[in-house]
Amino acid sequence: MANILKKMFDNDKKELKKFAKIAKQVEDLGEKYGKYSDDQLREKTASFKERLEYGEDLEDILVEAFATVREGARRVLGLYPFHVQILGGLAIHYGNIAEMKTGEGKTLTETMPVYLNALTGKGVHVVTVNEYLARRDAVEMGELYEFLGLTVGLNTNDKDSQAKREAYNCDITYSTNNELGFDYLRDNMVVYKEQMVQRPLYFAVVDEVDSILIDEARTPLIISGQVEQSTALYQRADYFVKSLTEDEDYIIDVSSKTISLTEQGIEKAEEVFRLPNLYDVENGRLIHHIDTALRANYIMLRDIDYVVQDDEVKIVDGFTGRIMDGRRYSDGLHQAIEAKENVPVEKESKTMATITFQNYFRMYEKLSGMTGTAKTEEQEFREIYNMNVIQIPTNRPVQREDASDIIYPNLKAKFNAVVDDIEARHDKGQPILVGTVAVETSELLSRELNKRHIAHNVLNAKNHEREADIIMNAGQQGAVTIATNMAGRGTDIKLGPGVKEVGGLAVIGTERHESRRIDNQLRGRSGRQGDPGYSRFYLSLEDDLMRRFGSERIQSLWETLNVDSDDQDLAIENRMISKQIEGAQVRVEGNNYDTRKNVLEYDEVMREQREIIYRQRQQVIDATESLDYVMWPMIKRTIERIVDVYTDGDKEDWNLEAILDFAKTELLSPDEVEMSDLEGRKPEEMVDFLANAAHEKFETKINSMANPGLALEFEKVIILKAVDARWTDHIDAMDQLRQGVGLRAYAQNNPLVEYQTEGFDRFNEMIAGIEHDATRMFMKAEIRQNLQRQQV
Repeated sequence: MANILKKMFDNDKKELKKFAKIAKQVEDLGEKYGKYSDDQLREKTASFKERLEYGEDLEDILVEAFATVREGARRVLGLYPFHVQILGGLAIHYGNIAEMKTGEGKTLTETMPVYLNALTGKGVHVVTVNEYLARRDAVEMGELYEFLGLTVGLNTNDKDSQAKREAYNCDITYSTNNELGFDYLRDNMVVYKEQMVQRPLYFAVVDEVDSILIDEARTPLIISGQVEQSTALYQRADYFVKSLTEDEDYIIDVSSKTISLTEQGIEKAEEVFRLPNLYDVENGRLIHHIDTALRANYIMLRDIDYVVQDDEVKIVDGFTGRIMDGRRYSDGLHQAIEAKENVPVEKESKTMATITFQNYFRMYEKLSGMTGTAKTEEQEFREIYNMNVIQIPTNRPVQREDASDIIYPNLKAKFNAVVDDIEARHDKGQPILVGTVAVETSELLSRELNKRHIAHNVLNAKNHEREADIIMNAGQQGAVTIATNMAGRGTDIKLGPGVKEVGGLAVIGTERHESRRIDNQLRGRSGRQGDPGYSRFYLSLEDDLMRRFGSERIQSLWETLNVDSDDQDLAIENRMISKQIEGAQVRVEGNNYDTRKNVLEYDEVMREQREIIYRQRQQVIDATESLDYVMWPMIKRTIERIVDVYTDGDKEDWNLEAILDFAKTELLSPDEVEMSDLEGRKPEEMVDFLANAAHEKFETKINSMANPGLALEFEKVIILKAVDARWTDHIDAMDQLRQGVGLRAYAQNNPLVEYQTEGFDRFNEMIAGIEHDATRMFMKAEIRQNLQRQQV
């Protein structure tokens, strides 16, 4: 462990030494750039862009660009970046995390690397934890960038696609992490290129990087949608299939558990649903409902595959015969069985797109960040994001006094002590920031302070819109501010007149958070830029962290010290206890890291699949010439699969009826193929015969469209419809598989390996399904002039 720490520290020293040389060159240009007129300074931007166009790279212009921003900041913002801020800017530019203490000016630090990288024209994303900070920084720092001739955009949740597109097309875009992730997912659900809002992901600077890439990384982003009109359509499809006759209207292949309509069945469907052509592009959902209703009625058997209990359809495990509570068949089959059994058909929300923050941010060409606290998680940053944490020294030495923790037997005693401390400090005019873990705690403290007539402000999730005003006044003489963890992020408390003389800002923590970083963030609100300050945490044996992770050890320590835990006035200040608490925090951090790693390992399976589908989908959307090279191989592979499935085993077991039925109902016209065309042929000869006949029909269909643009649009409509329908079903099925796969650990199977194996098989099945659907629609649909792509 000591070696690892030494290595990390040495790495910091080595990098800082390198950065210090560059920073010196930047500072040496200060006097020269200070003599430039505003116009001369602004002209630098155009000059840098031109140099990049003519083959220079960012390294060639780095020193001059940093010097330009530095001088610009002095003129526009009245701030002149210090030596340590230049170091921080260099750490960010080189794809690291700059760890800078509170009040060291992280927002100003990022302007240098952001300006430099924005000169490429590829777009820089500055990522913040909430929209308030995104708006604030876009307005304040935006003045500087615009003065230097760059464009600045703000991407917020309330903007429509057009406004978002404009924001992303700017040189610099401010946004929250959630909005970036959701925009990426939505972009990969659109059906026209013009509907996309993001450009390729180039460079992101993540503010409060530990909060976004670590604390929020346990929860993936999910776009889900209601399965529309589900009940009515399931019931109509069920009513229809119950009227059909086996062999005349549908054919079942028992061995492969597949079922399909015959030509007569298709005609009946067209009559019942009043359609000129069942396999037209627009009837994809109806076909899916008919298919699942057929499976539900004629393949899924009551009391064998499922049971009905208390008006609910419950799946029976085929291996154990046990009921699998909480599991549902995917792809609409469960609802089709509910319709068949005449029990309430549940409307389901369906996962349509999902991604983890880890996998989203790893798609950027370059990623960096800044925060006051990241060193404790350096291993995770390096392993998952390939970023090093570089501790930037403070501009002035830290003067804050960090008192050791003080522990009480119970909550009542602890809060009495906290209120006493607040009252004593308030009486001498010292401003106090009280940090709480929960909203209830902040309200409880507020009531106690009201009883003692101490004026105070409360900042929590219920009144966060007043955050700016509350924080602005938190450093004034006598101010008392109670805040949940939100006040520990992205806020800078400046001291009012006379406050330094009374000891600066006092930070009182009412509980240890499960992460040491959050505690350090709270402490860091005090003692900014060499100001005096004070911090202390008040704890009790009844705190959540203590009860969950530390109470037994600390209780035994309490007993060793031979003190009465019911004594309300009792308090212990002991370094050993602080160490025990820190140990509990390290254990929780370890658990949380495992959770995040687990989320990432599962999402890795989806990442590979998602990238394949999104890339191929994008190729279809971007296509300007014929997609025959995509469409025809799909048809050919579908023919090969069908022949392969039904000619498996000995010749007497071949199911030529099923192949003929596929050829007549989904590939060719009924009069174009007969049983005699298949009999006596080897499987590869059947494939050749069907492929030749299908290719002729394919060519005729393409050539019948006088306008090549119409043929291209027809292929796009069909491929996107097939891909989107099957992909969203697949994501939903994978989501359900993941929720259920954990149970396989009871059978001594590794759930992750099971998920990977089954996920791979399901992906291949989905690809086969996409190609089958596209084949059926292309070969059977009629072409119209007013084709419309439909978004899922």
